[in-house]
Amino acid sequence: MSKPWWIFIAGATVLLAVGAIVWRENHRPWQAWQERYNLQPNVTPIAIGIKTLVPTRTGQPELCLTCHVGIEDISPSHPATAVGCVICHGGDPLALDAGRAHGNMHGGGNPSDLSVAMASCGTTDCHGGNADPEQNHVTRVLHSMPATYAGGIANVRYTFGAQASPAAQFAVHAVEDTSKPLPPRALTSLATLGTLHPIDAQLQQNCLTGGCHLWSPAKSEPYYYRSTGCATCHYLFDDEGLYRGNDPTIPHDQPGHGIVHRLTTAIPFTQCNHCHNRGTYSLKQMAFLPREDLPPAGPPLSAQMPAEGRRLVEYYQPVGDFTKCEIELNCIDCHTAQEVMGDGHIYGAKPDAYYVQCQTCHGTLTSAPAVETIRDANETAMRQARIDGHADFLSVGDQVVQTARGELLWSVKQTALGQFVQIDKVTGTTYKVPLVLGSRCAQDGSDQSAKYCHQCHYVTR
Repeated sequence: MSKPWWIFIAGATVLLAVGAIVWRENHRPWQAWQERYNLQPNVTPIAIGIKTLVPTRTGQPELCLTCHVGIEDISPSHPATAVGCVICHGGDPLALDAGRAHGNMHGGGNPSDLSVAMASCGTTDCHGGNADPEQNHVTRVLHSMPATYAGGIANVRYTFGAQASPAAQFAVHAVEDTSKPLPPRALTSLATLGTLHPIDAQLQQNCLTGGCHLWSPAKSEPYYYRSTGCATCHYLFDDEGLYRGNDPTIPHDQPGHGIVHRLTTAIPFTQCNHCHNRGTYSLKQMAFLPREDLPPAGPPLSAQMPAEGRRLVEYYQPVGDFTKCEIELNCIDCHTAQEVMGDGHIYGAKPDAYYVQCQTCHGTLTSAPAVETIRDANETAMRQARIDGHADFLSVGDQVVQTARGELLWSVKQTALGQFVQIDKVTGTTYKVPLVLGSRCAQDGSDQSAKYCHQCHYVTR
């Protein structure tokens, strides 16, 4: 080969290599995400470049925000500047391509999934290993009935003759409680549900897979979208499962994402809806029967329907009676943290785990609700009020309602005039709580069932 040809080929090779480098530098995935972010409405454009975050808790640099440039802080208690991303999510903090960056992420990106929650959220410097059992949230959730599904499993197995007693014996995954002493009706352990009886396999296939316990992913259908583990409740989804935030890496037209990247304790009834009131389980058919009046089985609801109208249609089944507080309040206004997340112990039936009754807030014919004084700004009730965003509702010295198990209801307090007021934990609306004491109520006080109270207090919808 003559020298001019050799020089030409070498020069062309160099030009191609340089061109490839220039093209790669100008077509980096993270650069594309930032450009897409800048094109979004209602955002302040940013300068294109690598974004480095050094959380104060770890002191280690992270490049996650280079791509996830518009992502929301997960919560005021977990600001990115303090905890970063990797301490919860895992992955490679210095990688700039999705494959490496997302490798070995906890729970596939959801660190609160119960398969990994103890090693991520439940570590000793977070939500586990605390001297106060109330603060060991992950252990509480793992033992809770929404996680074990113990009552439902026992009911099905007893009905079909798989066990001789209706008492709970099995859970979705085995759990054990070694604490002493155990409260009344608490269990020491539950075994993992296997296939000891033909009905077990049918139960797992028809009810536990794609079901409503915290271990199971939701159905990929409108009204069912939700996360798993702790995020089942605390990470809000809309009915269509669409993301509404500013992270350019999360598509806005692909179902299966939370509304925004944020945890909350102000959980609206719409979040509870993704598991509850979607239909009923038929023991006879061993199948879940969705409500026929709601999508996807029923017709879509009008986009022009006002919020209160949607609530009455979406949440309340067309059969059944409800009192005024059930119509207006959110689920978490009555069902406490200890009821929903558990108190750390294992129970096999709802009546054993749930204890808030009408008389908890309304009292009886002979007595007002039990109250306890808030004595410390750092006690649980005060922390709950602050985290929920209603710190101004409660102060040290206030008297709040106390449940039969000693839990303080920070959202229901007694005023200086002896009246009781309640703040809706989601909307912030304040209500006056009517008392049975001094009224003409004819209740006997021993029956606190919904059916009993609804005989007089049914509200026409």
